[in-house]
Amino acid sequence: MNPKHRRCCGIDVHKSSVTVCVLASAGQPQLGVKKRKCRTFTRDLRQLRGWLKNCQVTEIAMEATGQYWRAVWNVLEGEFEKLILVNPQHIKGLNGHKTDPKDAQWIAELLDSGKLRGSWVPPRPIRELRDLTRQRVNVMEDLNRAKNRIEQLCQTGNSKVSSVATDLFGVSGRKMLKAIVAGQHDAGWMADYARGTLRSKKDQLELALEGTFSSEQRWLLDKELRQVEWLESQVEVLEQEIERRVAPFQEPMRRLMTIPGIDRKTAWTIVAEIGVDMSVFGDARHLVSWAGVCPGNRESGGKRLSGRVRKANRYLKRVLCQAAWAASHTKQTYLSAFYRRLCLRKGAPKAVMALAHHILTVVFHILDRGDEYVELGGDYYDRQNKQRTVTRLVKRLMRLGYYVDLQSVQPNPVRTPPPMPVPKQAYEEAEPEPTELSSAPTAGAGKRKRGRPCKCAERGIICKHQTAPPAISLIQNASSPGEFS
Repeated sequence: MNPKHRRCCGIDVHKSSVTVCVLASAGQPQLGVKKRKCRTFTRDLRQLRGWLKNCQVTEIAMEATGQYWRAVWNVLEGEFEKLILVNPQHIKGLNGHKTDPKDAQWIAELLDSGKLRGSWVPPRPIRELRDLTRQRVNVMEDLNRAKNRIEQLCQTGNSKVSSVATDLFGVSGRKMLKAIVAGQHDAGWMADYARGTLRSKKDQLELALEGTFSSEQRWLLDKELRQVEWLESQVEVLEQEIERRVAPFQEPMRRLMTIPGIDRKTAWTIVAEIGVDMSVFGDARHLVSWAGVCPGNRESGGKRLSGRVRKANRYLKRVLCQAAWAASHTKQTYLSAFYRRLCLRKGAPKAVMALAHHILTVVFHILDRGDEYVELGGDYYDRQNKQRTVTRLVKRLMRLGYYVDLQSVQPNPVRTPPPMPVPKQAYEEAEPEPTELSSAPTAGAGKRKRGRPCKCAERGIICKHQTAPPAISLIQNASSPGEFS
């Protein structure tokens, strides 16, 4: 039986044609180099696939040219031993005259020498889910543009509803806009469409609805409102289809939604962009570099150049920044403490990008290990070096003009059950015993009567009536004695 030889093929992909170059197998130079050019119609690509099989091709490499590589990939996927997609920046053109056959031969020679690194191409279910989530983003962008055009029409017609109502496209706002399209001119009648808390602003709405809409502007407003309603229906249909497609990934999504700032729609996008198999990235650093949420690495002549992040995956980067901004506003969480810690030194934009980097690192470990998110708490950094935190806060209070006396907080004593009730006569004859809290008399202070509240804090003295003194007592300097904060 003849041993199977390795034979490499390079494909230069364009919109309407592909150029193919097949090198000779190792140990069989008599086969020579074969080149072919064909169109990108499905029938032609299937004929190309049969021709490559007849040439006994084992490995194929192609450039990621826009979206044109997808059709070629779908036809060749699963038919050959090795099929890789290469970043165009990874391949340098030949010197001199540049032609498509030269590009295809150059790709094949690089593949044969083992110098090419393939880009990650997710499996077909993830690719289909990615198309849906990206289409939803595009439709949402169209929807926002249509709403902005309606707002511009309202301003042109001197209708100031958006200055009074929080949401121009709520239930009340839409009814008012449709009344304008219908040709209504009575501002008081249209203001009566207000619902909920907006009814308290009915007088302002009457002033805002006294516009100067012309027939042409009402016609345009009608078309834009229909466009908004149609786009909203498209978003709803897309979300229903996405929910059906993400059904096999419910458990990874549930774990992702335990991270502060990540909701269900954010989990959609993360799963659609990076999948659930983290072995393709190796480690978290490769993932964040692939997503473009890490500082750029540019150096020339020993000089560090700009650290601006790369463009990379804009859909994933956008949703990570949104999740980071939402996580920065959460209460008593580690992620919000991480954001505030960096925001003081680097500013809000860099802190958001750094938090997005951190969230994606957490996402990698959750999907890789199958664990859930563990909240470290908003005081995580304070607990790392407690003494340094206390010293810093004490110095800050002293700069504000206060002397600080620190005492550690002791746990509250365990309450003992109350004694059995004693008859009144026996209680009067018995000698009163000093309580546990007031057993140690102090100079200048008499016995505290039973049931009388302690006023040591109001007098500015250290209380001797409690077993656990306060954690911090602040005594102001001599300039204003007796005041506390």
